[in-house]
Amino acid sequence: MRKGFEPIYECRKVTDIKDLLYSGLELYAENPLFLEKSGETGRYETILYKDYVSEVECLGTALLSLGLGGSHIAVIGENRYRWVTSYMAVVNGVGTIVPVDKELPVHEIMNIVERCSPSAIIYSGKKSAEMAELAKRADSVRFFIGMDKKPGDEDGRFISYDGLITMGRKEIEAANRSYIDAKIDPQAVNILLFTSATTSTSKAAQLTHYNIVSNLMSMVTLIKLEQSDRFLSFLPLHHTYECTCGFLCPLFMGCSVAFSEGLKHLVDNMKESGATIMLGVPLLFEGMYKKLWKKAEASGSAPKLRKALKISNFLMKLGIDLRKKLFHTIYEGLGGTIRMFISGAAAISPDVAKFFRGIGLDFFQGYGLTECSPILALNSDIDFIDASAGKAIPGVDIQIWEPNEEGIGEIVAKGPNIMKGYLDEPGLNEEIFEGGYFHTGDMGYMDDEGFIFITGRKKCVIVTKNGKNIYPEEIEQLINKSAYVSESMVFGVVDPDSKEELITASILPDLEVFESEFGNSSPEFVKSKLRELIKGVNSSLVNYKMIRDVKVRSTEFVKTTTGKIKRYVPENKE
Repeated sequence: MRKGFEPIYECRKVTDIKDLLYSGLELYAENPLFLEKSGETGRYETILYKDYVSEVECLGTALLSLGLGGSHIAVIGENRYRWVTSYMAVVNGVGTIVPVDKELPVHEIMNIVERCSPSAIIYSGKKSAEMAELAKRADSVRFFIGMDKKPGDEDGRFISYDGLITMGRKEIEAANRSYIDAKIDPQAVNILLFTSATTSTSKAAQLTHYNIVSNLMSMVTLIKLEQSDRFLSFLPLHHTYECTCGFLCPLFMGCSVAFSEGLKHLVDNMKESGATIMLGVPLLFEGMYKKLWKKAEASGSAPKLRKALKISNFLMKLGIDLRKKLFHTIYEGLGGTIRMFISGAAAISPDVAKFFRGIGLDFFQGYGLTECSPILALNSDIDFIDASAGKAIPGVDIQIWEPNEEGIGEIVAKGPNIMKGYLDEPGLNEEIFEGGYFHTGDMGYMDDEGFIFITGRKKCVIVTKNGKNIYPEEIEQLINKSAYVSESMVFGVVDPDSKEELITASILPDLEVFESEFGNSSPEFVKSKLRELIKGVNSSLVNYKMIRDVKVRSTEFVKTTTGKIKRYVPENKE
């Protein structure tokens, strides 16, 4: 029996991404849609919905004129307006879009090119050197389309985005409607997404228009959005979390999107853009949480803040909301307009969610995977549990596969949002769709109300000699609560004598905290304090889960671009 959410809010029905775009044009033509920093003025400039659609049509028409219909086209670059026009132009009548991680080195981009054979690559000027190198090795790529290349600066296979916009506009003025009138098959694969591969080799998930729009139509019925909402786009757009939830979702709902300039500009961009909503990952929000408490401790205002939170929580129970007044300084420090944080990609400490909600910001977490477009479960804005990833969204059936005596098993799902399968992986596809459900590779359990609690990745589970399961992510969450810790990773090391896996914690300390609190950040002192911390963590764990060894790191863990630690790279266990 399915346990999940039924729709709370209404939304319009769409059949595909093109329908989403054009039905939105009828509703939101004059609305601001995107805000991007001008290189000349240093200020955010606004693009209206109708102007975005016009540019998409021009680019799509030009791509068809180049003979690229039905082909794979890759896009690589930072979050920006020309990235989202490229995505929309390709999927709505040209071919299959292949978003590529801008942080990948040339040899990994080449690997993607060899696997999916794109006929063109649309790239940011910041990737020019990589594209020049790639052109020497990738004969199959007919065109390299530079987002920042100037018309007249074309060179053979290297052509300019601006030149294509001009070409497409002229074609449309000459009554070329081949792109505008192109029909969409909602069930055809038009999106090819390479997974971030934190535990294994990257795979290419094949998604359809209907996978994406079905996911959008479900998620927006659980959290109320207004046309006045403005999303700050910070997470990489090549990842389906940001692409679906931070780009297509606001476009669907008539909201707007401001592109962030990067992590160090995040707070400034919140303020400059008037952002009201931001998607993030636990690493970001936990870092903000620790920074706010660190600042409060340093200024001596931490006791006052704790007292204000208690008073605020008590008043909220009486229906009195004074949060914006009580926490005005913090609110202004976060830009002054933000109203909602949404966390995804990994589990987050409930303490973080409670804190941000306590100071007046809505805070929700969800759960999903690239293969699921991406959302499977979500906490709604009227029914949530901070320790949970939420309930199955409308239309999605989530089950716990082969649960053990504790009720923990693999999380499996079926629904219209789940991919067609991995590209060129028939054996793997048969395995992951066993029993008619998509097997996520995540372990967890479900309570009687349908709330899902994730314990960790199936591949990361440490199994003791007597058959007990240890989920590293649960222990890491306990370690990461400490202000002394920037980040941590827990793993097993086989003891050569007993052959038992010894639970080991590798920790990157926050040396600024050690200096400010103790005036001592020497390796010996830091390690001794971390050992004290681990003793405290162990006191809350059963014997077989206890940490037996502590390694202190001096460098950050190697991560994916969405902030998840790559568990199976040697550098992370040193």
